[in-house]
Amino acid sequence: MESYSTSSIQKSYKYDVFLSFAGQDVRKNFLDHLYVALQWQEIVTFKDDENLDKGKRIKDDLFKSIEESKFHIIILSKAYAASTWCLDELVKIMECQNADNTKQIAYPVFYDVDPTDVRHQRKLVETAFAENKNKPDAGKWIKAMEGVAGLAGWDLRNTDDGHEAKVIKRIVEKISLELRSTNLKADEYLVGMESRIRDIVSSLEMDVEDVRMIGIKGIGGGGKTTLATAVFDKICFPFEVKSIVGNIREVSKSSMFGLQSLQKQVLSIVIKDRNFTISTVRDGKSLMKKNLSGKKVLLVLDDVDHLDQLEALVGALNWFKGGSRIIITTRDEQLLIAHGVKAIHDVTLLSQFDATRVFNRYAFGKDIPIKMCKELSLQAVRYAAGLPLTIKVLGSFLCGKDELEWKDALERLKKIPLKETLEKLELSYTSLDHDYQDIFLDVACLLKGWRKDDAIRALECCGYHARIGLRVLEQRSLLTISRNQELGMHDHIQELGRNIVRRLHPAEPIRHTRLWIRGEIEDLLTDDLVTEATRAITTHTYPLLCEQGICRCRIFTKGFGNMKKLRFLQVTSSTSDLLEGIEVGKHLPNALRFLNWRGYPHSFLPKTFQANNLVALEMPYGRIKRLWEEGERKALNNLRYLDMSHSDLTTLDCGLLPNLEKLNLKKCSDLVKLNAPHGSLRRLARLDLQGLNDCKRLKSISFIEQLESLQFLNLGCLDLTQFSDIIPRNNIQELPSFIGNLQNLVSLKLYGSKNLRKLQSGICVHLRHLKHLDLEGSDIEELPEDLGHLESLETLELGYMPLKHLPNSICMLTHLKTLLLDGCKGIKELPEDLGLLESLEELSLGQCKIRDVPSSICKLKLLRKLYLRYCDQLKGLPEKLGDLECLEDLNLEGTRISHLPRSISLLKGLKIVGFK
Repeated sequence: MESYSTSSIQKSYKYDVFLSFAGQDVRKNFLDHLYVALQWQEIVTFKDDENLDKGKRIKDDLFKSIEESKFHIIILSKAYAASTWCLDELVKIMECQNADNTKQIAYPVFYDVDPTDVRHQRKLVETAFAENKNKPDAGKWIKAMEGVAGLAGWDLRNTDDGHEAKVIKRIVEKISLELRSTNLKADEYLVGMESRIRDIVSSLEMDVEDVRMIGIKGIGGGGKTTLATAVFDKICFPFEVKSIVGNIREVSKSSMFGLQSLQKQVLSIVIKDRNFTISTVRDGKSLMKKNLSGKKVLLVLDDVDHLDQLEALVGALNWFKGGSRIIITTRDEQLLIAHGVKAIHDVTLLSQFDATRVFNRYAFGKDIPIKMCKELSLQAVRYAAGLPLTIKVLGSFLCGKDELEWKDALERLKKIPLKETLEKLELSYTSLDHDYQDIFLDVACLLKGWRKDDAIRALECCGYHARIGLRVLEQRSLLTISRNQELGMHDHIQELGRNIVRRLHPAEPIRHTRLWIRGEIEDLLTDDLVTEATRAITTHTYPLLCEQGICRCRIFTKGFGNMKKLRFLQVTSSTSDLLEGIEVGKHLPNALRFLNWRGYPHSFLPKTFQANNLVALEMPYGRIKRLWEEGERKALNNLRYLDMSHSDLTTLDCGLLPNLEKLNLKKCSDLVKLNAPHGSLRRLARLDLQGLNDCKRLKSISFIEQLESLQFLNLGCLDLTQFSDIIPRNNIQELPSFIGNLQNLVSLKLYGSKNLRKLQSGICVHLRHLKHLDLEGSDIEELPEDLGHLESLETLELGYMPLKHLPNSICMLTHLKTLLLDGCKGIKELPEDLGLLESLEELSLGQCKIRDVPSSICKLKLLRKLYLRYCDQLKGLPEKLGDLECLEDLNLEGTRISHLPRSISLLKGLKIVGFK
């Protein structure tokens, strides 16, 4: 790999503006006013009598200043053509203007002369130029005057009725906007942020004269400051007072007067006397309200981490004049919510394409990497995972290094994280309360990728207030929750959490609170080491490949039992056959509160395991047959969650589980006896008995009748005819009558119950809390007329049933959000009053034989999804379909619809599938 160094992507300039003028005409009026206005806007301006030292006013320096200026403003007055000095400046400016390799722009201001007179050297210009027209350089001067006369600029006499102040305002605004645009295009750190800038500017609604605060939140190093600064640069011109207040978190904590110093920073823009003092934060608030209420203000408050800071700097909207805008960046969304900020923008990370562009600019000084290190560049970008800070730091670090050094540096990152990134991210961690810090470390080390409800259960079992804890982490941008409710975490944030656990004793796993690296766990267990530090473990026992083939798992002996304070244990075994005869799992610590072992290899829990503290026991797909060996009866008084699904369980004594809340026996096909003495399951809220068809020896589930707290019941794919104690032999087609007594029931699943042909009247009247009813695939031909009494129902799944029609009472379900009727080929028409389902968000009618859709459907203002695929009798849609203002998805695949109603054009965000 060749050596390389960074270079400027675009030419940088020392000055924003160069002023060319004839002093005797304009110095004490127009020029001075223009210069002050440019300075006020912080536009770096060259004016020769200000910038050149006496005795050094030589052409080389002057020409260099012209070359180093982005814009040139030429004030063409009646004396301009008389000055050879001015004319030489003009020649140089026009050379820069016409050069191929520059982006410099010249703007003429025709002060007291006409553009045509400048082009043709007539009238006042001719008089001024008279002494110079016979000099050797006259040809160049004339050509330059002809050129400048053709440029777009300002004719003072014909602009704003000659009002100099108004023309100056126009000039300054034009230069400001050009500079903002140039800076945005030139800043390599803004690659990929263009759309984010547009979104924020749009939400600010600059043409509305209210006072508006918006928030930008995201993880450290995610580009919040860069984004806020870019927006500030883009919109700042029209504001009377504008300021970026940076490093607020740092400054406010640097001393006991931190907040006062921040207040003074803002007020110093308005109060010209720099000697004013602020004795208390309260005095500062009064001064800010007094001095800012009459001003149109633009403030960026960067890196806010406490509500006190917002109250001190932007306490209330009435502190500011209408049209003012405040932009707040923070890692903590809750601060914005608490301060009443309505518009909150998440800083999304860079796509791989944009991240690659940014990285290449820092590493190579150009968009395209050196050919030999293209693959290494991709590795670096993958490591950065879209985080702008990491991209910048890593690109800058690798710049100038050879191929071997790149490979070594990238290999090092696999073990030693990038320090600068972790330091920035750790600020979010250190600001958390201690229990939230523990939750963060558990997610980083153990729970990333878990479903939210499962993670909450595991954390609550270990004594944490998990629901609020996860919300806090999400608001601090340390955690994401996907649409399917999975916990996500940026790779570097996970790296931070794991580094925090390991960094004090990196070579001594025995002293780590959490263990997740299989090799380290195996060593500890094999060596039978006693550890007081370990609180949580997640591992697997998948057999390793070796030279001889498959090696047996190395997790042996009493290792787990020696972890005296282990509260969380998750083990996944690929197959219990490979663990036969191995001592794994024969000794478990009594401190365990959460035990999840998928594929547990033994028939019983260990004899030595008292399980006094166990809150959750989850052993799906395992060999366990009973909780305890024959003759043992240990009550699990703290157990709330038991999952034995898909296991070899044969017998379960629920009398030993007095506080059980959730029981999952799904697909336990070997189950023979389910002993539930009267009153033993008083707290059971969720029961899953799906697919016990194969349990031919299990004859009774009558204990369900006594479950007063039951909220979730899954009897899906269950052959109810084998349980004569709940269904009399002479009435095998009806749902068990006791279901109507489960008045707390929230979810009832009966899908695939082929022997179920009737949902009898009366049951619906009692199930007033039922939210979810799943009858899909059952043999029910007719729904009861009292279906409308399910007043809380939100989801109704009726797919692939032999229904002929829907009862009119279905239209009384005003809380219904989802109605699924796919595959109900017997349904040929829908109730006319379907539009009364005011909460409906999804309606799926795939393969139904309906000929039309009732016009009342157009009243469903919340409907987002309408699926009509393969409704092959359907020829048209209601004319007012465009009234469905929330409609996002419309599936017409396989229908006979040849045209759409005109009103559908009102639905700008609608996605239509299957219409040709």
